[in-house]
Amino acid sequence: MSRFVQPVTLTGSHATLAPLSMDHAEGLREAAADGELYRLWYTTVPAPENVDAEIKRRLDLQAQDSMQPFTVLDANGRVAGMTTYMNIDGKNRRVEIGSTWYAQRVQRTALNTECKLMLLRHAFETLDCIAVEFRTHWMNHQSRTAIARLGAKQDGVLRNHQRMPDGSFRDTVVFSIIASEWPTVRAHLQFQLERPR
Repeated sequence: MSRFVQPVTLTGSHATLAPLSMDHAEGLREAAADGELYRLWYTTVPAPENVDAEIKRRLDLQAQDSMQPFTVLDANGRVAGMTTYMNIDGKNRRVEIGSTWYAQRVQRTALNTECKLMLLRHAFETLDCIAVEFRTHWMNHQSRTAIARLGAKQDGVLRNHQRMPDGSFRDTVVFSIIASEWPTVRAHLQFQLERPR
């Protein structure tokens, strides 16, 4: 039986999404160190010394057909972070875009917008998904704002959804884009990329 989501490279003007591999470990360690995002208690960005274990975890989930992990490369081919299709549900033609983090140097640039555009285009136009989901911690206001800015709608909040590494509970905010909304979301994201800065 073939997998619903296959490894693929997606290329744009500002970013490339390449299938994650251990070959990206050194670049990912440097990206994780940029801005020390792993210190944010409401995220799960790996510390540089934990990058190898995180790559292995994601590749193990890929082997189980529940995740398709990507390394994010900037326009110069430099490693800038990670993202995934996760919670893959081929039967119901749904994926979640998540476990995303970027080096501080590329945050608030066109890179994230283009990455989301490429992932959404592939999900809706190649995989024929009926919905794409996004989830984030209630306290991650930057992420919630960014997801809403994409054009995703908030579906709800899963209270005490997960236990965080520090023992606290995560309230998870769930957003989605459904197939009928994709043409509007696509036009919005393309406009965001093309507008003068």
